[in-house]
Amino acid sequence: MDELDSPASASIAIGTVKLVIEPDESAATKARELIDLAKQQINSEVTQREFLALIETIIVYKFPQKSREEIEQMFGFSELKQTKVYQEARQEGKQEGKLEGKLEAVPLMLNLGATVEQIAESLDLDIKLVRLVAAKVNKDQ
Repeated sequence: MDELDSPASASIAIGTVKLVIEPDESAATKARELIDLAKQQINSEVTQREFLALIETIIVYKFPQKSREEIEQMFGFSELKQTKVYQEARQEGKQEGKLEGKLEAVPLMLNLGATVEQIAESLDLDIKLVRLVAAKVNKDQ
């Protein structure tokens, strides 16, 4: 935000602060206007991305009841994908998906005769977690 020193950029900074108190009905439109202004007036890509992340953070806090998809529609799909929040959520989803897949493999590996220790090592899982899954499998059978 250090690059927001010019009078034109100052209006972007002021508009961003005003976005916090903007009525919900017009906040998405105001956010899009600020994004467009930033693209025109802020030369640094890094600063643009930081600004975009700030706008998105304001919108996320302003509309906690909205889903990721609804926020994507507010911003436009391409802008949201560039934000840190989106990237972190995407990475978190990938990690959760990997863990879920590994946990689904535990019962299959148990049925093939692998030990809890072998499963934990081969899937790179905590042995306590594998034991919990094994206990649940044994309880369900």
